[in-house]
Amino acid sequence: MQKQVVATDNAPAAVGPYSQAIQAGAFVFAAGQLGLDPATKGFAGRDVAAQTRQALKNLRAVLEAAGSSLAQVIKTTVFLADMGDFGAMNAVYAEFFKGAPPARSTVQAGALPLGGLVEIEAIALVS
Repeated sequence: MQKQVVATDNAPAAVGPYSQAIQAGAFVFAAGQLGLDPATKGFAGRDVAAQTRQALKNLRAVLEAAGSSLAQVIKTTVFLADMGDFGAMNAVYAEFFKGAPPARSTVQAGALPLGGLVEIEAIALVS
């Protein structure tokens, strides 16, 4: 099995030496997405709800570039700068994952890149 780098201009470029996603066989492993607007390269808002919404839009764009979708996500990990933001993040997250949502872990990180409030990574199936 070979790995394939996935990249799209519809999500922010990586802020370090990593790929937006890697496809390996029937799986795509998406790197964590911040709430950065790919057009402006700035955060989509100052609150966790706005940043969560944008992070999930970015994640959707990366998955679609890999031939997958949010509907095919089997596991996510959500990193929060402050666990006190869990409720606001969770409300937006539920808008994107209806029905049978993927397995998820949510943890508080000491700090997130660029001062972000939320970062979301995913593992999904590829059609």
